[in-house]
Amino acid sequence: MSSVSRWIPDEHGEEQAMLDALGVPSIEALFADVPKKARIGRMGLAEGLDEPAVVAQVDKILDRNRPYSKYASFLGGRVATRYVPAAVDAIVSRGEFLTSYTPYQPEASQGMLRALFEFQSLWVELTGMDSANASLYDGATASGEAMLLCRRVHDGRRFLIPESLPWEEKSVLANYGAGAGIVLEEVPYDPRTGRLDLDRVRALVAEREVFGMLADVPNGFGIVDEGLADLKGILGDVPLVVSADPLALTVLAPPGSYGADVVVGEGQGFGSSPSFGGPLLGLFACRREHLRSAPGRIAGATRDADGRRAYTLTLQTREQHIRRSRATSNICTNQSLLALAFVVYATVVGPRRLAELQASLAEKARTLASALSGIEGIQAPRFDAPYLGEFTVELTKGTVEGFLQRLLRRKVLGGVPLRDPRLGTGTGPQRLLVAATDAVGDREIQKYAAAARAAMAAAGGSA
Repeated sequence: MSSVSRWIPDEHGEEQAMLDALGVPSIEALFADVPKKARIGRMGLAEGLDEPAVVAQVDKILDRNRPYSKYASFLGGRVATRYVPAAVDAIVSRGEFLTSYTPYQPEASQGMLRALFEFQSLWVELTGMDSANASLYDGATASGEAMLLCRRVHDGRRFLIPESLPWEEKSVLANYGAGAGIVLEEVPYDPRTGRLDLDRVRALVAEREVFGMLADVPNGFGIVDEGLADLKGILGDVPLVVSADPLALTVLAPPGSYGADVVVGEGQGFGSSPSFGGPLLGLFACRREHLRSAPGRIAGATRDADGRRAYTLTLQTREQHIRRSRATSNICTNQSLLALAFVVYATVVGPRRLAELQASLAEKARTLASALSGIEGIQAPRFDAPYLGEFTVELTKGTVEGFLQRLLRRKVLGGVPLRDPRLGTGTGPQRLLVAATDAVGDREIQKYAAAARAAMAAAGGSA
């Protein structure tokens, strides 16, 4: 018998005593409300093991993981794979930042409050907006909060979104709008270019009851839609929300310059790794006149009694912890550590190098598209329109799922399917979004092309 005590130190009979106190006959009955398909189970661990034995068995289970770093990854679609300089982790791992919680006491939180203020200032600079908040949970919920802001400042019940918007974001927006009676209407795209159908936008706005519209840059197909510059002229006083990639904004015009009222985005790619699809970082900025309707919290700069620059949370009347049921949003916190990583990454890399990085990704994307376009059964890029680091591929034989599985066997993560999985996989256009990252070079591009050629050959004439 090991000298190390059992890792769950229940004495004999204690479990039954607790069940008796709760008035349930068994552990199974205790968890009866949790569906069996949602339960994890025992993970294959034997009962009655001491801690070293449990650790040894768990290590064996973990050995079955396939490290992301061992694959050539071309995944994108709002979650980016980029090199994170060591300085970023070194700074965000400092105790005064890593252990910080909500900065309710400004006199004790000056470091974090200043970091949040700089984060807000950076997003304002990139977007051309007047003000930004201290972050939200992720880009999709930032879009949902922006939709609710539009509803507060403009009458109507219909909110316009691009048909090309990723299905995950459509789902989040539908959840946000369900309780408020909001009707989401999808604006179709041009089948040749993938751009928004502006004539359809004009017709929908003319039908009245439209209280806002969301457009994204690059859009869900990876396209930079030049028609966005004309949207505000069509919408008039209807608020325009633009969901923008922060790296793309280092080379594109800020949305504020073409009339955006709110700009949101996903900030994970600035200083954070994909990490199983999270954690993510929601970006949110708006015009000054909408500030009182904005969600979340804002770090403000002021002067203390001695005239020294000081930082504090401001406009807190909007926040749930003050206004409670009258709050503009249920969002009452923010992603402080990821916001810090965002601003540290941007500072360490610098504005010139960020723009150069976006340019290099665009060049890699074109190299990859050229390599794929010569393969029978692959159309790359699918749309005739400008793109940056991501583009859409369409397969004319086989399925996207089969294609990606064949690539996976060759240690290539080939892209993100452009399909709502709830609708099935066998019908409709077989498309995927492919991203160039700074983690891949010519060797990985050649590996992708070779794997794609073999995958299409294996697909044969299957539908």
